Amino acid sequence: MEKTTGDNQNYEQSIHRMGRIWMSMALLVILAVPLAISVNFQTWPALGYLMGGLLPIMMIYVPIGIIEVITFSPMLGSGATYLAFTTGNLTNLKVPCALNALEIAEIEPGSSEGEVISTIAVAASSLVTNIVLVIGVLMFVQLAPVLSSPVLQPAFENILPALFGALGYLYISKNWKLAVVPLALMVVIFMIAPTAPVGILIPVSALSAIAAARFMYNRKMI
Repeated sequence: MEKTTGDNQNYEQSIHRMGRIWMSMALLVILAVPLAISVNFQTWPALGYLMGGLLPIMMIYVPIGIIEVITFSPMLGSGATYLAFTTGNLTNLKVPCALNALEIAEIEPGSSEGEVISTIAVAASSLVTNIVLVIGVLMFVQLAPVLSSPVLQPAFENILPALFGALGYLYISKNWKLAVVPLALMVVIFMIAPTAPVGILIPVSALSAIAAARFMYNRKMI
């Protein structure tokens, strides 16, 4: 048992070390693009205009980024969290892939086995995404008429509802009592503020589900 615990600690330390390194490198690469453009053309944005453009975006996405880390990290685990936040597209792709992999493997999120499974799932989804993007770029001219076809537009507009509808049914059907409160709350919020950011709605629904689950557990309703 001691060896297993030590191995887990070493694994966690290595994951955090490599995760910080790769996320820092990714951030530097992202910042290098506008920096290289400015150096090459000797044109630097005025600080007033730069902050004027950044502040409205930061006011929305900085809180969303913090909330997503708090919400998704317990589900994904350390390795998958670093990988998912480095490659992006968590809500639409990485988190559903990880949860689906855990469901198929019948492994609980947050466990040592779940850590490995979710990391593999996120890595696989990242590789598949890159392959699809490369194919799309190479065949853009050939695929453009097909993708812009009016016949396929309804399908593209319903990709997310189809994805999360299937995942939602899978988890709701297991214990529908836990889904009543967050679903009702989300319906009310969307009726009041239909354009509310998804990044804020996710933790709100998660916290409401946890609170409702604890209430029902204490009342022995579940």
